[in-house]
Amino acid sequence: MKNLLLLLLWAMCTGLWAQPLDLLPARFAFDPTVNYRSDIQSPAQFLGYELGVRFTEYEKSVHYFQYLAEVSDRVDIREYGRTYEDRPLLTLVISSPDHLRNIEDIRQRHLQLLRPGFADSAEGKAVLANDPVFTALSYSIHGNEASTTEAAMQAAYRLAAVDDAETADILRQSVIILFPCINPDGRDRYVYWINGTSRTLPDVNPNDLAHYEPWPNGRTNHYWFDLNRDWVWGVHPESRGHIAEYQHWMPQVHADYHEQGYNANYFTAPGAQPRNLLLPDSYEAWSDTFGLANIAAFNQQGISYFTRERFDFFYPGYGSSYPTTMGAIGMLTEQGGIGAGRAISTDDGYVLLFRQRIYDHYLTSMATIRMAAAQRQALLRYSVAAWTPQTAKGQDRTYVVRHENGGFLTDFLQVLLRHNITVQQAEADFTLADCLDYRTGKRGTHTFKQGDYLISAQQARHLLVQTLLERNMAIEDSVMYDMATWSAPLAYNLEAFSSPQAAKVKARTLTAADAAWVGTLRTDHLQGQPAYAYVLDWQQRHAPKALALLWERGYLVRSAEGAFTDGVLSFSAGSLIVLRGRNVDKENQLAQDMADIAQTAGVVIHAMPTGRMRDGYDLASPTNRPVDPPRLAMLVEPPFDTYTSGQVYFLFDQETGFPIDRIRTTAFKQTTLPKFGQRYGYVDINDYDVLVLPDGGQLEQLFFQGQREELTDWLTRGGTIVALESSAAFFTDSQKFSRIKLAKMPSDTSDEAKLLPYGDRESYYGLRRIPGSALQAQVDTTHPLAFGVKPSLYALKGNTLALEPDPQLATVGRYHTDPNALLTAGYASAENLKALAGKTFAGVQKVGEGQIVYLMDNPHFRMFWRGNSRMVQNAAFLLRAF
Repeated sequence: MKNLLLLLLWAMCTGLWAQPLDLLPARFAFDPTVNYRSDIQSPAQFLGYELGVRFTEYEKSVHYFQYLAEVSDRVDIREYGRTYEDRPLLTLVISSPDHLRNIEDIRQRHLQLLRPGFADSAEGKAVLANDPVFTALSYSIHGNEASTTEAAMQAAYRLAAVDDAETADILRQSVIILFPCINPDGRDRYVYWINGTSRTLPDVNPNDLAHYEPWPNGRTNHYWFDLNRDWVWGVHPESRGHIAEYQHWMPQVHADYHEQGYNANYFTAPGAQPRNLLLPDSYEAWSDTFGLANIAAFNQQGISYFTRERFDFFYPGYGSSYPTTMGAIGMLTEQGGIGAGRAISTDDGYVLLFRQRIYDHYLTSMATIRMAAAQRQALLRYSVAAWTPQTAKGQDRTYVVRHENGGFLTDFLQVLLRHNITVQQAEADFTLADCLDYRTGKRGTHTFKQGDYLISAQQARHLLVQTLLERNMAIEDSVMYDMATWSAPLAYNLEAFSSPQAAKVKARTLTAADAAWVGTLRTDHLQGQPAYAYVLDWQQRHAPKALALLWERGYLVRSAEGAFTDGVLSFSAGSLIVLRGRNVDKENQLAQDMADIAQTAGVVIHAMPTGRMRDGYDLASPTNRPVDPPRLAMLVEPPFDTYTSGQVYFLFDQETGFPIDRIRTTAFKQTTLPKFGQRYGYVDINDYDVLVLPDGGQLEQLFFQGQREELTDWLTRGGTIVALESSAAFFTDSQKFSRIKLAKMPSDTSDEAKLLPYGDRESYYGLRRIPGSALQAQVDTTHPLAFGVKPSLYALKGNTLALEPDPQLATVGRYHTDPNALLTAGYASAENLKALAGKTFAGVQKVGEGQIVYLMDNPHFRMFWRGNSRMVQNAAFLLRAF
């Protein structure tokens, strides 16, 4: 009897015999009083389950959107791209049947509004008076924010299947563009996992497995990138596709649908500071107008929400902020729900349902669409004003970027052209007064060469031009959600200038073909002689890709220790040399292979008639070292950062075309983590030559004393560790791994910090961070780690880590020695700048025959900050040879 009572008590406490949870309460019914057409199926009818009962796989949602387009004359569907995993990327275009029959004419008239003066013409006035507003909504750019695509299905159904006066008016006043899922790969990664973990009884306890998504989780795309930071840069096919689709329509309104942590209530516009101060003054009021429309719907339904205290709109790479630079009202919505599964008990005891998350996003979707339709003419006029160059607020009107061979100039040009920004190339030398030199920060008169690039702010997309190209954006509040600078000339380490004056020079307008990497084999230097060798300059953007292709085809390759010239052609340190005499087995195919590799990689390869050089080492000199393909690996899973891991993965797999093994920390023999699944065997560091450690804290919990000894032994025998950011800190004296010391930063033990009021703490510690700012830096380009890197670069600083220079450490990159000249753009406190000045951010420590490469800053942040990203490829490919 006693045991039975204990069992009953346990059952009551654990909810074993609790009533089943209602996943579909009547409170969250979708417009129960509206009459839907009986010949168009709802999502529930089509899928066979109500939205909120389970998570919908992407393919099923695609089938539903295709079905709507087939049965409704209000819906068109467009495929604008494919993901890495070959899933289709779609937009739904929803409007009245008359509008859809004439959609291309309407779209072309709409785009005419970007032309200077068109809005004031008779035709332009007619467009403003009669044509629809373009309203865009994007969902599921983060794959595990899963309620968003479900809400898109319901919103599309509502617009396609309801016959009433309100819907007819919305469709007459609007062209609605839905991006139902921007990140299908990440979404399916999450959906297949969460559906596979679901219990019969909903798992409301936050401790349950369903609320602990495994690494790398579904937020990111195939390469573990956050696509909501890639709207501007277009690194990935998802981003390039939706940027092109956005430019195809140029909407007046864009709402970006997200989820946040499940304990947070619904966030709606307006957001927090800092803001982009280049935006039109009326943007704030418009943002509030749409936010209040959402709030009105929430007030009526008793939905909890908040505004203003989170989510700034400063960085232009979000789906909420990018549209603002395109002349639209861009907005963010954030539903509480990440990690919530089908249901979860929040920290205040409320049970948050998946159905509610869908319902809340459906409410705001419809509220936004209604408000845009009601404000059609005013919104069209807002965009016209925002597209008018005379409204530009920035001081500078002309931006000049010097032409250069190699480097990341072409990446920069491609970014601008992708957004339909007009870029011109000077056809003669010219002089420009009052120029700001981005390197020095000083203004003066500068002379530029034929071939240099001009970008004028006197164009319709001036908001994005100035936002991307300004050296340093004005900042209202230095405590921010994301980074403090993104200046494209700094990110790509270019020689750039800006001026309030217009350039008076004849120039031609660039096309996409002008900004493509064109590879070729140059044989004109032979002058009828046989090729002695083939040489590829290492400064070229895709030289590492060419090296990977050479290795793939079995060529023996050397890398030059220093610069050299034969008196006509000059090559930089690190340049690749393929000697005919060392590849005799391939002599009959050498020329064709070099031509193929040049074209495939997008590089120029020169056929050389002699190995004798006028200056520098001869081509076959033993000083020019053989380079062999490394056995390359990277540790992944906790404690390593998903994003940094993804960037390394992308760098080698996608950009370089060289295999990098992704090793789970739980399978790595040399870690102390528990080893599961022994039948698969362990991974041994001795099977590799180079080990990359992405950013990761608390590595002391990964490598204890025994593992450290194994690492040291492997290093001594010739291994290379490439450690990024916090992982690099592990190999300093802070963990007693070496004598290399971390730079001492300002302490938080001051009296000011000790007595800090609670209300001031967030701001105080926020101002001590460095939130992604550009620092002036110098590089030792004679060191193999820096081959192909410019001697001056802008280091992107997102932490306070640096090394003290040391005789045992080859300092390859260091910050400017003058604290007053160190900060180029963004924010950093005077104390932090003083502590960082002159310190090492990139260094190499020899350990026997091997080395540790310390990279204290992310060398390829989001794959758009590229000035020193070559260092990672150098560390993997070249360093062991020198």
